[in-house]
Amino acid sequence: MAMITEIEDFFTLGCGRCVRFATPDCSVRKWSAGVDALREICRGLGLQETVKWGHPCYMHAGRNIAIIGAFRGDFRLTFMNATLLKDPEEVLDRQGPNTQNSDAIRFTDLVDVGAKAAVIRAYLAEAMGYAAAGIKAEKVIREIELPEEMVGAMDADPELAEAFHALTPGRQNSYVIVLKGAKAAATRVARIEKFRAKIIAGKGANEY
Repeated sequence: MAMITEIEDFFTLGCGRCVRFATPDCSVRKWSAGVDALREICRGLGLQETVKWGHPCYMHAGRNIAIIGAFRGDFRLTFMNATLLKDPEEVLDRQGPNTQNSDAIRFTDLVDVGAKAAVIRAYLAEAMGYAAAGIKAEKVIREIELPEEMVGAMDADPELAEAFHALTPGRQNSYVIVLKGAKAAATRVARIEKFRAKIIAGKGANEY
C-alpha cells in the first residue's frame, strides 16, 4: 500500500500506511476533529504545510518543525528537533521504549487540544526560532548492539555488511529493533534474509 502524497488525502482518507486506509476504522477519521484543530494551529503560525512519510509535516526556514499523526489510542503532534525544546509545561512524552527523547504531545479529544493551544503555539514558535537561527540539536552517536544472527550474516556476506554499515544510524537501528523483537534465532535469521534486498538498497526496515 502506498503512502499518500497529497495533503488533503490525509485529512479525508488517512495516511495510506495500513489496510484501514480510507475506511471508517481509519485512525485519522476517528480523531478528525482534533487533527483538524492541530492543523489550524500550525497553519495559523505561518508554517509551511507539506506531506512527508504519509503525514502532514510543518516546516519553517527549510527545516521540519512538527508532524501530525493519528493512532488507535491517541493523536499526536511530534516535534522533529525536540531536544532543543525546554518543555517548561512538561507536556512532551517519549513515544516508545526505542525513542531517545520526549518529543510528542498526545491527545485523546478535541477539548485537550483547546486546553493546550497556547502551549502548542509557544512550543512551535520556539522550534521555529531555532530553525530561523540555524540552531540544531547536537547529535549523540550511540553504539548499536547487533544481534548475533546479524553479525554472523554480515561475516558471511561482505556485500550485506558493506551496505548495512553505509546506512544511517536510524536505519541501522530500525533493523535491530525488528530483529530483537523476534524471540527465536530462526526467526531472526529469516528476517535478515527477507531484509537483505532492502539493506542493499539503502532503506530502513519500515521503508518501502
